[in-house]
Amino acid sequence: MKLTRLAATALAAVLALPAAAEPFRLIVTDLETPLVPNSVMDLALQGGYFERAGVEVELVRVQQTPLAVAALQAGEGDMANIAVDALLQLVAREAADLRAVVSPNKSLPFLIAAAPEISTPAELEGRSFGVGRIGSLDHSLSMAVLNAAGVDSGTLDVVTLGQPNVRAQALMAGQVDATTMSIGTMIALPDPDSVNVLIDTDAYYAAAPVVTKVNAVSVETLETRREDVEAVIEALVLASRDFAQDGSAWVAAMAEARPDVERGDLERLSEAYAASWSVNGGLQRAELEHTAEWMAQSEDFKDIQLPPLEAWVDFGPLDAVLARVGVAEGMDESSR
Repeated sequence: MKLTRLAATALAAVLALPAAAEPFRLIVTDLETPLVPNSVMDLALQGGYFERAGVEVELVRVQQTPLAVAALQAGEGDMANIAVDALLQLVAREAADLRAVVSPNKSLPFLIAAAPEISTPAELEGRSFGVGRIGSLDHSLSMAVLNAAGVDSGTLDVVTLGQPNVRAQALMAGQVDATTMSIGTMIALPDPDSVNVLIDTDAYYAAAPVVTKVNAVSVETLETRREDVEAVIEALVLASRDFAQDGSAWVAAMAEARPDVERGDLERLSEAYAASWSVNGGLQRAELEHTAEWMAQSEDFKDIQLPPLEAWVDFGPLDAVLARVGVAEGMDESSR
C-alpha cells in the first residue's frame, strides 16, 4: 500500500518528533498522604507544582526505607525519600553512588506516647516499647531521646511492630506500654486523650536534633536527568513556601487528599508545623555534618568509616534552584 504525499509528509513529521520523556518516578514511604510536612510530595503532585515546574512526576509508594532503597537501586524509581542513616550506611558499606539533593521534611515531628498509667519517662524502665524495626529511624532516635531523659533504654522490651499507625493501634490496645509516633498519627487516633505524651515534639527534637530524611538520587540520574531533578526540587520548595506562608492552604489541600481526617485536626496540625517547612530545601551543611556525627555513634555504624559529606550529598541541584527562585528568610536558613 502506497502512502499519499500528504500522509508520507505527516508520518515523517511524527517520526522527527523527540520521544516523550519517561515520567520522573518519586518513591515515597507512605501508602497514603501522611499527616506531616512530608505530605508536600503528595500535595505538590495534587496541586500541579511539578507540572508547572516542567516535569511529569509519578509517585511510587512503598513501606519504609529498606523497600524504597531497594526500589531505587533496582531502577524502579528516579528519586527516593529515605532515612539519612540508611543512606550513610549504603555509601559507607557499598560505595553506593547515591546523593541527597533535597529534604522536604528534614525533621519528622516525633513524640513518645505511653499507656495512661505511665506518667513519666522514668516509669518506662522494664516496660515494652514498640518500634518500626530494630535499627529503624524511630528506634535509634527514640533510644537516644529516652537516654537523654534519664531512662536506661537497655531495660526496655523492644517490640518490632512496623508502621506508626500500627504501633499506635498496638499502644491503644495495650499490646505495648509506649511507642514513638508523629503528632499527626496521635491526633488521628480515635481517642488521642487516652494516651499520655511523655516527651513532646519540641523536647524530642531538642534531644535528637538530626536531619532524619532526605530525597536521594543516583549519580547517573544527576547526569542524565538533571533538569528533571531540579524541577522536582523547585516544585517541592515552592509548595513548602506556599504552605509556610498560608497554613490554611495546607489544610485545604490535605482535606482533599485525606477526607478521612477531621478538618479541626488538620488545623491543629497546621499550627504545629508552622515553622517546619523546608522553604530552602532542607539541606544545610552544619546540620548534615552534625547528623552524620550523631549517627556514627550508634551501633549500626560500629566499625564503619563515616563517609565525607561530599560522598552522600550534592548541593548543586538545590543551589541552582535557589539561584532561580531566591532564598526565603525566617526558617530553614540556607548555609553552606
